[in-house]
Amino acid sequence: MKIQHHLRQAAEQARSRNGNILVLAAFFMIAMMGFTAFVVDVGYITLTKSQLQNAADSGALGAALELPDGIGGGALKTPTEVDTASRDVAVDMAGSHAGGGLAAISADQQQDVRVGHVEWDAESGSWVKTWGTAPYNLVEVALHRDGNNADGPLDLFFAPVIGHNNANVDVVAAAAMMNGSGFRVEPGSTETTGLLPIAVDWDTWVDFTTATTPGGLFTDNYYFHEDTGTVSSGSDGILELNMYPNGTVDLPPGNRGTVDLGSPNNSTNDLKRQILYGLNDYDFSFFPNNEIKASWAEPLIVNADTGLSAGIKAQLTAIIGQPRAIPIFSEVGGGNGNNTMYTVVKFVGIRIVAVKLTGSPSKKHVTIQQAPYTGPHIIRSYQTFQSDEIMAPPFLIE
Repeated sequence: MKIQHHLRQAAEQARSRNGNILVLAAFFMIAMMGFTAFVVDVGYITLTKSQLQNAADSGALGAALELPDGIGGGALKTPTEVDTASRDVAVDMAGSHAGGGLAAISADQQQDVRVGHVEWDAESGSWVKTWGTAPYNLVEVALHRDGNNADGPLDLFFAPVIGHNNANVDVVAAAAMMNGSGFRVEPGSTETTGLLPIAVDWDTWVDFTTATTPGGLFTDNYYFHEDTGTVSSGSDGILELNMYPNGTVDLPPGNRGTVDLGSPNNSTNDLKRQILYGLNDYDFSFFPNNEIKASWAEPLIVNADTGLSAGIKAQLTAIIGQPRAIPIFSEVGGGNGNNTMYTVVKFVGIRIVAVKLTGSPSKKHVTIQQAPYTGPHIIRSYQTFQSDEIMAPPFLIE
């Protein structure tokens, strides 16, 4: 009897343990399913946020490329036109990305895109943004999946089991364009940069960029056609300056504003090549770190070149209408011809609109307009933004 009792007791204990194990197994299965569901939904939210961020970054950088057309005295668009163009590009770029189960991410031109001005505050180590203020050098794109946009909240897979059908996701990207302090072409690179070896003096340039009407040195005799990049006779409202010395600019005789950007013994053939094809890595090899940089705090001292003459007329004529950069110098001296030394303090954007380098000196001219100039080889500066200076490529500041 005792043996039977112990057997029955052991069997009951076994059944009890089996029941407990089943309960625990069921509990852990539910917990594992919940954890798996949580991981899947969180991963989906994270993936969607990454997709939205890529779209926002692309939209901000693409929109920022529209900004130079509205900057400076050679602006081709009004601030309003630039604002509209930037918003259009931001929306288009965002829409070219898929995300969150949608083939195209939606953005609203007015609600999700802002255009403004930004400066770097070195003291606080932060960016100071002013929205709606020209000159525009900043675009912000905010993308989101929530109840406030056309795409709506992000639908989840498993969260509805616990009463959460969707999630809100939002991201922000901002791209800025700052001035350039100079140029750099890597050693061994086959690329070039469009810095012309012809300089203009600071005082003339300041007078030119602050003038509002034709008169004296400044004219409005040529029309730049933005759609074709060509130039014809006529007024386009953008003032022009003759870079060829005409007696009002105090320059030593001989070189007439040409400077050595590269070998100190550059020839007319070097000038022709640089004008047509840009400065190459060999030209940059004559400068520290392959960089041609200039500022008021650290000016660039270069000697004069062979001269602004009919020998380079064909090359200058060939680039009429194309954006280029030129040096601005604050001082000149040291002698005549190639012995002249120029103190370069900045680089500015221009386009040549007319060239005449034959006949009497009073009839010669290399006529330019201000023009926005940017390129991949420009070194970014964080100094106060100047509308006439060259601009570094756009970059993300958030």
